[in-house]
Amino acid sequence: MTREPHRTSFRHSPPDGLNIRAERLGDAPTIGLVIEAAFGSPAEGRLVSAIRASEHFVPELALVAELEGQIVGHVMISSASLQDGDVHRRIAILSPLAVAPAFQGRGIGSALVEEVTARASLRGEPLVVLEGSPAFYGRLGFEHSVPYGIRIMLPSWAPPEAAQVLRLRDYDPSIRGLVVYPSAFDEVTERGH
Repeated sequence: MTREPHRTSFRHSPPDGLNIRAERLGDAPTIGLVIEAAFGSPAEGRLVSAIRASEHFVPELALVAELEGQIVGHVMISSASLQDGDVHRRIAILSPLAVAPAFQGRGIGSALVEEVTARASLRGEPLVVLEGSPAFYGRLGFEHSVPYGIRIMLPSWAPPEAAQVLRLRDYDPSIRGLVVYPSAFDEVTERGH
């Protein structure tokens, strides 16, 4: 069963002049500042650095949003493992997504997610998983992952529906199991790996 990447209309269209591109080596310090401002913590910025330094990094799926030459947002899809019994399969995981606070609510985060998932689909990824707001990601085509046989161990504060999946063009319903996060995520998760 295949499915085209989900496209949706946004309440807020991205600002005119928004440019989304792959991150470059020299962007790292600015990206770190955007992520820290968006999350109010340096932990997520360290997560991005740890992913970049790992075998899970997918450079073409680390994107920035620029407005008037200024980096105002960042998104990253890297790889994780999906464990189904003794079988481990590499899958795509979206984390983190960050937009500088002064630019939030303008469609930039939605545009970043739409672009990075479209690129993941073109790479042949069957799906993208994440944990996040069902209201925000749901309007971008993400669905509760459990009905599709994909389990994510969520933090205690997260609702069960925060475990989400976006089925892409090459989706295969036989892909099932428990998402096992790479060690880069240890600082920002409550679970051991």
